[in-house]
Amino acid sequence: MDRQMSRAGRPLQPEIRDYAIIGDCRTAALISREGSLDWLCLPNFSSTSAFARLLDLNAGHFSIRPSAPFTVERHYVPATAVLATTFKTDSGIARLIDLCPISDSIGSLLPMREILRIIEGVAGSVDLEIEFAPRLDYGRMRSTFRKLTDAVWRCGGGRELLLLNSNVELADHGSMLTARLHTTAGERRHFSLSYVECDVGTIAPVGADADARCDRTIAWWQDWSRTCRFAGRERDIVLRSAITLKLMTFCLSGSIVAAPTTSVPEAIGGERNWDYRYCWLRDAGLTMSALVDLGFHEEAAAYLGWLLHATRLTRPNLCSLYDVYGRTNLRVRIADWLAGYLNTAPVRIGNDAIKQLQLDAHGQVIAAAQIFAAAGCELDTLEARMLIGFGDVICKRWREPDNGIWEIPGARRPYTFSKAMCWVALDRLLSLHERGIIDLAAREAIFRRTRSDIGDCIEARGFNAALNSYTAELDGKEMDAALLLLICFGYKAASDSRMVATYNRVHDELDCGGLLYRYRPGYDGLKGTEGAFGLVSFFAVAHLAERGLVEEAVRRFDYLCDFANDVGLFGEQIEPRSGKALGNFPQAFTHVGLIYSAIVIERARRRTAQ
Repeated sequence: MDRQMSRAGRPLQPEIRDYAIIGDCRTAALISREGSLDWLCLPNFSSTSAFARLLDLNAGHFSIRPSAPFTVERHYVPATAVLATTFKTDSGIARLIDLCPISDSIGSLLPMREILRIIEGVAGSVDLEIEFAPRLDYGRMRSTFRKLTDAVWRCGGGRELLLLNSNVELADHGSMLTARLHTTAGERRHFSLSYVECDVGTIAPVGADADARCDRTIAWWQDWSRTCRFAGRERDIVLRSAITLKLMTFCLSGSIVAAPTTSVPEAIGGERNWDYRYCWLRDAGLTMSALVDLGFHEEAAAYLGWLLHATRLTRPNLCSLYDVYGRTNLRVRIADWLAGYLNTAPVRIGNDAIKQLQLDAHGQVIAAAQIFAAAGCELDTLEARMLIGFGDVICKRWREPDNGIWEIPGARRPYTFSKAMCWVALDRLLSLHERGIIDLAAREAIFRRTRSDIGDCIEARGFNAALNSYTAELDGKEMDAALLLLICFGYKAASDSRMVATYNRVHDELDCGGLLYRYRPGYDGLKGTEGAFGLVSFFAVAHLAERGLVEEAVRRFDYLCDFANDVGLFGEQIEPRSGKALGNFPQAFTHVGLIYSAIVIERARRRTAQ
């Protein structure tokens, strides 16, 4: 790939799908195909950024790339989150290895966070150029550099300190360190960027010690990946999705963020720019199912612990989202000093969905707990009491309109999917009661009666006989692809005549060349036209597989997987005509949908083989 340049001679912003992710389960960095680290928040996912060229060409980057025209091939080291980018020029080949070292932090003094970049000559010789230009506080702070030793530079501001240790000589150009490097086959050079907040800085060594940290990190990921028990034909893409999900797990609390980025637009030039560096409860049921079904029970236990305990400040009501520690002071600020990806403003910090009501959240959390318990894991007394409290909320509020799973702004509406998840909430509580895991006592009769009332309401008003389909809203006419998910939570079987008819209607109205929109363009009233939705496109695959249409499901699954980027990553949405990724990247829920549909396909294969 020749390096793309603007008419002014400045690098253009890469395509969204040109990024790959590395991380340490506390934060994550995005690195372009050209070797530029263009997004990194420190110390955690939702902290301020140190590098944000993803959203503004002047908001910080750390690039390592050939000086001459080059082509690129990338891959992750198998079964790891260690990225290998190979640059090929007319004179030779060089490989860039990027990772966030993993350590048990026992018996050694290590940085609070570290990005390790290793450049190695593979064949011939390659001239490289390096630019290190951090911009703390979302690009607002241009720190000056100070050389501490022959190899170590420092910069920072306020309570933050960045330390760059390298065996490459760097030159200070005021707001940027640069270097030119001639590398030949067999040579390895290192860049260790460490970060600390409110503490003494630690310099991570380079050379052989850095190589050892890389080797340990590869071994850690490969050992973790062996836990994945999915053995079907789709194992490689499922494992890549599981690793991506792990990268978006905040290991200090067990929470899982929707994406590591903010304001990567769902429509170029529109206003659909949201901050996804938080944890949505609407993702809980399917996420728990993916973790349990793949065998990641430690992550499942930590996730449930976060779901039930990080939400204590708002119980028995639930907010639609929380940060990684369970905080809810997430209202939006506009970063008007940032141009936005391809000048698509505004850049938002925080998410106003925190003000919305999403009744489906209760059903998702209870479903997650039921899936966890069904796998043989135990719920303690406090957890059981909290779940029952959520059931009380459902009995009291299920008739209320809300903002629905898609967080549609404006007046609340009576979304059918929200009602169905209220039904799921009570159905799962009754299931836990029948199995002796919780004790509903006198509430059992109330929950049974309310579940029946909700079901009657959905069947009478959520199904439009004239359209022969469930609809997005009670007494409505619009389609909502989320309705395909009803089979996952046991509201209806995939073979049920109403579900088959709904699938057909959703396909007729929302399909776009094998991809699905989540609802009709314009239904949400927002400016700009969003792309097809990756998650619901995988729902359709699962629906077909559950009906026993395995070959058709596999064809559709393979077709969808072709929209992944070169290292197997998905964004939230896909532009149907070009296949380009849209929205925050990578997106956890899309990868959860992929895992869910692959598992359903594999189960269907086994049923067919019996």
